[in-house]
Amino acid sequence: MKAYYHLPGLFEFYELYKEFLPLYRKHREYFYDWCDIGSIYGAPADCIWGGGRVGFGEHDPKEVLKLMQEYGISARLTFSNSLLTKEHLSDKKCNELCRIFDIGRDNERSRGFGNDNDISGINKRIKVKECRNGIIIYSDLLLDYVKENYPDFYFVSSTTKVLTDFGEFEKELNKEDFRYVVPDFRLNKSFDNLKALSQHQKDKVEFLCNECCWFGCTDRKKCYETVSRKNLGEDCPEHYCTAPDAGQGYLFSKAMENPGFIGIDDIKNTYLPMGFSNFKIEGRGLGSAMILEFLLYYMTKPQYQIHVREHIYLDNMLDLF
Repeated sequence: MKAYYHLPGLFEFYELYKEFLPLYRKHREYFYDWCDIGSIYGAPADCIWGGGRVGFGEHDPKEVLKLMQEYGISARLTFSNSLLTKEHLSDKKCNELCRIFDIGRDNERSRGFGNDNDISGINKRIKVKECRNGIIIYSDLLLDYVKENYPDFYFVSSTTKVLTDFGEFEKELNKEDFRYVVPDFRLNKSFDNLKALSQHQKDKVEFLCNECCWFGCTDRKKCYETVSRKNLGEDCPEHYCTAPDAGQGYLFSKAMENPGFIGIDDIKNTYLPMGFSNFKIEGRGLGSAMILEFLLYYMTKPQYQIHVREHIYLDNMLDLF
């Protein structure tokens, strides 16, 4: 089996992926052969259907879609706002995003590249998979609306539902509307229950790997609801995290110490042999340098990480201090 990563920052880190994806295609020897990119997810700024984390991407949606289709990667719109009402369904910006990204079923095409007038006289061709795009969703109201009006999306049940009870999680897996379901990260190591799932259910599980949130947090749903209210433009109190060391913000080293953390050895030696193949990397609210560290850790062979860094952002004339 192969691991498929679902990466953050469809709009937020467009410029990073515009540099990374050509490198990923050209130099596959830099990257582990047991993994691939399953999708890239995100939402533009001021997107009222958005949730999870407040988006800040402003890049042109048509250019974003073009980049994803160029590299055969599914684009996922993060529409996980939990507080939508019927009046919100007519939002022009969100409907336009759906119209642009609702492109149809998976298929393969042959794409030419290079110059017909080069020395070889051959315009090389590669096979590119045009991928069906998805929506990460919370609201059943929005789910029904999108299904009716934009029928070619697939749906991902959002981790913002905070499914910490395994029975409730399994019920979600059994819903035909969802291609994938992201459980709360605190179910990541519930191995006895996970092993008992059918292969069909396992194929739908998408684990959140690198959560930094306190494992004992009881306010996670409130935190997501605050983000939903902000995206709707409501004047609401700020949610202040009371977890130990919350003031440090996100640290990858701290996430690695989380009991729910899933690292590359876990994926290769535990989850893939158990029949699971989908893994979500969080980080839309972080900087592009941190996202690159995730790409290096989860996808890049150690001996080639410096090559990827040099290609993406290292400047030999840059003085940091």
